[in-house]
Amino acid sequence: MNDNQQSLNVFRDRIDEIDDEILRLLRERNDTVKKVIDTKIEKNLPIFVANRENEKITQFRENAKKLGLDSEWAGDFLRMIMSSSRAYQSGNTFPRTKAGSKNILMVGGGGGMGSLYARISNASGHSVDILERDDWDRVAELTKNKDLVIITVPIKITEETIERIGPYLSKKTILADFTSNKSHILDAMMNAHDGPVAALHPMHGPDVTNVSKQLMMVCHGRDESAYEWMLEQFRLWGLRLKFVDPEQHDRAMHLIQGLRHFVALLHGSFMREFDLKPEEMADFSSPIYRAELMMTGRIFAQDAELYADIVFSNFERRTLLIEFLEHHEKLAELVKNNDRNGFIREFRNIAEFFGDFAEQALEESSYMINRLADRFG
Repeated sequence: MNDNQQSLNVFRDRIDEIDDEILRLLRERNDTVKKVIDTKIEKNLPIFVANRENEKITQFRENAKKLGLDSEWAGDFLRMIMSSSRAYQSGNTFPRTKAGSKNILMVGGGGGMGSLYARISNASGHSVDILERDDWDRVAELTKNKDLVIITVPIKITEETIERIGPYLSKKTILADFTSNKSHILDAMMNAHDGPVAALHPMHGPDVTNVSKQLMMVCHGRDESAYEWMLEQFRLWGLRLKFVDPEQHDRAMHLIQGLRHFVALLHGSFMREFDLKPEEMADFSSPIYRAELMMTGRIFAQDAELYADIVFSNFERRTLLIEFLEHHEKLAELVKNNDRNGFIREFRNIAEFFGDFAEQALEESSYMINRLADRFG
């Protein structure tokens, strides 16, 4: 071994020692976090407190800058540590609302979303029963003395399920749902049940380790004070709540879910038609297209019927999809006519419509692309 190699090994050995010390400190931090979480559970305090995390990240970035480190990188590093800390307690006990233990029925609770919230509810000390398709002969027994009934079944049978279970509910029972449509579903619940009603939409999938920092859309139905304990429980789990008008919610979901998933179908169908194999396309992709390709591909790793239910969920969404396709035909004329100037005009008009959001999108997408490139490059 030459002198140069020996000199490098001295530094490399020290780097290894520092890395080991970092891991030891992270383990110590996790152990301390567990004590914090145990205290939060004992005192019924929220798992996630946005202000506390924001203050920590700001201070951490300032300290990093004083040490000559990249403050942006330091903030990201702390966010990853905090995310790991939240995941660390995912399978453990969760804090419970001051209203005490409640009796909850998850209709369709054997599915992904129902199973997730049943697990978290159980971990908070609530009593949870499940009603699946083969349990309707026990519906009177399962709905008895329930404080909360949540409908979490496929969209296409949600209204039917609401009508079916309504007559069995006590007037004190809260009726809620987890469906991605709200207007028609909220009307159905209000018609089927005279008691408290709330329409809910968890804006995440069933594969999250916990719901801390996730978003829950809430549309008020009837008797808000009766289900305040439910909203408090969501906050204790760390969920962010957004209260929305059902029509406003559905209009946004037509774009966020309906159009987005149909665009993925168009993208994937075109690739299949022209034998553009995704693994080959990924090899030739810039980071931005790779990200788009992965977002398209993840949809086709999931259930076709689920996405069909989302895309074809109601007349309004199907109408918007037809208008979307007709609009594409108008834009296709620019290509057919080799209308470069028309393309530029349309591009600039859209840029004006996006306004300042375009700069925000550039910043956020650049962050995502750089992280993806670093992770999977």
